[in-house]
Amino acid sequence: MYSNSHDSGSVLKITMTSLEEDDRPVYLAGDFNDWNPQHADFQLTKDRGTYSIELQLPAGVTEVAFKFTRGGWENGEIDKHGNITPNRVAAVDAGSVETIVDRWRTNWSPYKPVFSPIIELVSDAFEIPQLQKTRRVWALLPHDYHDNSDRYPVLYLQDAQNLFNESSEFGNWEIDKKLSILAEYGRGDVIIVAVEHGEKDRAKEYTLGPNKVLNGSEGKKMIRFMADTLKTYIDKRYRTQPGRETTGIGGSSLGGLISIYAGFLYPEVYSKLMIFSPSLWAAPTLTFPMLPLLDPFVSKVYMYAGDNESAHLVTHVRSFVQRMQQQVAHIEAELIFKTSFRAGGQHREFYWAQEFPRALEWLFYDSSEDALLVSSRKKNRTHD
Repeated sequence: MYSNSHDSGSVLKITMTSLEEDDRPVYLAGDFNDWNPQHADFQLTKDRGTYSIELQLPAGVTEVAFKFTRGGWENGEIDKHGNITPNRVAAVDAGSVETIVDRWRTNWSPYKPVFSPIIELVSDAFEIPQLQKTRRVWALLPHDYHDNSDRYPVLYLQDAQNLFNESSEFGNWEIDKKLSILAEYGRGDVIIVAVEHGEKDRAKEYTLGPNKVLNGSEGKKMIRFMADTLKTYIDKRYRTQPGRETTGIGGSSLGGLISIYAGFLYPEVYSKLMIFSPSLWAAPTLTFPMLPLLDPFVSKVYMYAGDNESAHLVTHVRSFVQRMQQQVAHIEAELIFKTSFRAGGQHREFYWAQEFPRALEWLFYDSSEDALLVSSRKKNRTHD
C-alpha cells in the first residue's frame, strides 16, 4: 500500500455521484491501498451531491481497480437491486473517470436468503459425558454444502440461543444473515457449530476456578467436551477440515472467557479465537500453562470490546494481550492478535453482530481480499 498524501508519477481524478441520499463519508478502496475500506488518506471530498478524489499513483501504474464504501465493507456500494457491484477499473492515462453509485449497504444489510446457511439441529440432547448433562447443538452449513463434496473449516461458538434465534430475549448475532452476505462475497465457506449454554448453569460451565463469579466451576469439563467429544463427532458427521489450522472457537462475555481458556489450553485443537467482550474481570490475572507441542504453532486471536461496556473492559483487554504476548515469547509459538475497540459499543448482541463478519474474515482469510487462509473459494480445497 502507498500513501495518497504525496506527489507521484501520475494523477487520476475519480468523481462519484450517489443516487441515494446518505450523510456518511465516502472512502475509496482498491488495489492501491490493500482494499482498505476506511483509510483516511482515501476519503473523498464532497461538493453538493458529488464526491471526488485525486489519486497520486506511482510511475508505471497503468490502471487501478476500486470500489466505494461508507467506511467499511458492511457499508459498501451495491446496485439498485441490492447486488454486489463488480470491481471498477479505470485507466490511469484517462486522467479522470466519472462514476455513479445506486445504493449503499447499512450494517451488512440487505442480505439475500438464497445465500443463507443451512441450519441443522445436530442433536436436541447431545450427551456431555464430562458433565453428565445433555445440550442442544446446531450446525450452520454453507448454502451450497449439499451441492458439492468440499471440506470446510469449522468455528465452534458458545451461547447458541443468542446467535440466530429471532425470539432471543437479548437479541442475536444474526450470524445466519451475516453468513449469507459473506457467502455472496464468496467468503462463506465455513461451518459454524453452535452449542447452547446451560441456562442456570451457564456461569458455572463458562468459568474455571478460582474466579470472581462462583466456586465449583465446571469450565474445564466443558472445554474437554468440546475439544474431545463434540469435535470428534462433528468431524465424523460433516465434511470438515479437522486440523488445528482450520479450526476456531469463540463467544462473547463469559462465552468469550471460556473460549480463551479453550483456545490456550488446547492449542493443538484450535488456531483461531473469536473473543468478544470477554468477562476478564472474573479472572483479572489470567495466565495459561502453554502446552508444549512438538512443533511450533501459530494462533490468531481477534478481540473486540466496546468502550461503553464497563469502566475497565478495554483496559483489561489491552492488559491481557500484553500478558499473553510476553508469556508466549518464552516458548516456540506465536500469537497474532487483532484488537477492535468500538466507540460507544455496549455489552449487547447488536454490537457483536456487527463485529462477527469482520472477525470471521480476519480469522479465516488472509490479508488479501480474495484468498482463504486454508484455501481460496472453489480452488485448492480438499475433497473426499
